[in-house]
Amino acid sequence: MSLKEELEQLRQRALHELKGLKDSSGLAELEVKYLGRKGELARGLKALQDVVAEERPRLGELANQVKREVEEAFATIKQKFGNGTPAPIDVTLPGIPPLRGHLHPVLAVQRELEELFRSMGFMVLDGPELESEFYNFEALNIPAWHPARDTQDTFYVKGGEPKNRWLLRTHTSPVQVRALQDYGAPIRAIVPGRVFRYEATDASHETTFWQMEGLVVDKDISVSHLIATMKALLTGIFKREVEVRLRPGYFPFVEPGFELDIKCLVCGGTGCSVCKHSGWVELLPCGLVHPKVLEYGGVNPKEYSGFAFGLGLSRLAMMRYKIDDIRLLLSGDLRFLEQF
Repeated sequence: MSLKEELEQLRQRALHELKGLKDSSGLAELEVKYLGRKGELARGLKALQDVVAEERPRLGELANQVKREVEEAFATIKQKFGNGTPAPIDVTLPGIPPLRGHLHPVLAVQRELEELFRSMGFMVLDGPELESEFYNFEALNIPAWHPARDTQDTFYVKGGEPKNRWLLRTHTSPVQVRALQDYGAPIRAIVPGRVFRYEATDASHETTFWQMEGLVVDKDISVSHLIATMKALLTGIFKREVEVRLRPGYFPFVEPGFELDIKCLVCGGTGCSVCKHSGWVELLPCGLVHPKVLEYGGVNPKEYSGFAFGLGLSRLAMMRYKIDDIRLLLSGDLRFLEQF
């Protein structure tokens, strides 16, 4: 087919399709199809480069004529449809409901735990994420020379004194001392919140995660009170009995200290990346409050005793929903979050 025939057919197609429009809904698509930078008219004009020199003036004049006719036809149809504006909206039609969000899986677990502990007489407290070395370490019996600081390397920021710098808190435990200073004893409180650690990330470790601190201080508090509270916590959140184990653990701010592990609910104890192929997940470091912590909080350790625990909310959410990688919680991936 010659270029002349192609140009004539192009003109006929464009005018025929324009006449067939009933409203402006398909006008923009047609305009792109024929008058766009890569449209059919642009390709026809570009094809003139391959025509022999003797034929080029005649075919060039025809191409420009076709272009003018098509452009005039589009201008006319636009004027007819109100310059391409869409048809009036029928306000009687049902509206499109807005998308509704929902709680993040960690926050959902946190809210449920808050209600559980409130039912047991606990207060729900909060504390600063930007903390001082005094509250984050010193008041928790972790002086500057103590090797336990090496396991909680964090992010320091400018500010504070040389021996009391500002940092992003590594745990929610600083609120133990703050709560004792503000409310005294007896006290029952939990402290959910975000914490930070400077460490390599993998399926079970992240630089930012959530914890929930628990503190009970009263007269004659013992390990039996601690175990009973932990069992009530786990039964309440998992809605069933969970296999646990209690083993000795060292934490400077409790004495004695324990590690409470639960059998991995992702793999059922057979071993996976979440439990580091051990079948168990460290979930609840806990113990009886160290006398020095009570003293820093202004409470007489000879009169009062207590227990404290640090619950990993992120890991608990992973066990609850069988999430196999902690990094998904902060990924912002809606494909992941919309599953909950």
